[in-house]
Amino acid sequence: MNEDDQGGRGVGKRRGRPSVAERLESGDLSLDGATELARESVLRTLTAAPRSRAELARALARKGFPEHVVEPVLDRFEEVALVDDAAYADMIVRTRHAERGQARRAISMELRRRGIDTETAGEALSQIDGDDEAEAAAVLARKHVARTRGLDRDKRVRRAVGALSRKGHSPGVAFAAVTEALRAEGEDEGSGDGFPSTTTEAAADR
Repeated sequence: MNEDDQGGRGVGKRRGRPSVAERLESGDLSLDGATELARESVLRTLTAAPRSRAELARALARKGFPEHVVEPVLDRFEEVALVDDAAYADMIVRTRHAERGQARRAISMELRRRGIDTETAGEALSQIDGDDEAEAAAVLARKHVARTRGLDRDKRVRRAVGALSRKGHSPGVAFAAVTEALRAEGEDEGSGDGFPSTTTEAAADR
């Protein structure tokens, strides 16, 4: 295929909109203009839901904003407390634990995905202690056990323990909570296929 053919095939194709970085480089957009666009983008995002600094930086990068525009904008948002990773992490820990029954392990993974640094995440996670996790596991266990009434006991145990594990609870904590929920229902304690045979063994995994 010759160059004329290639050029002919290219006719009608729409060129993608230039990125902010490209517009800055070409002189089509001033630094002040790019800064204002970044500021407006961050405000729109925060109006919808809070975000971490890292999440906002990633979003702006995807939109083509260069780092030398992004960083001062986010610095300013932090100065006026519209971006606050510590408060954001605290909120995530509270809601995930109270509303979803998630354990520290699962919440820690989410904080990491959202770009919260280790120290800030650790401080936020300190809101949850072992007793809090055990209570959350107990609530979840009762809920999941209630959904499987009438099924074989081992199947009930596997399903409930699996559900708690997906919330970040260790196998031992999950099995102990499920065993107690079944006992409260009047089920005889059993080994549960593939799981610790006693609450004591389960507790050892905590």
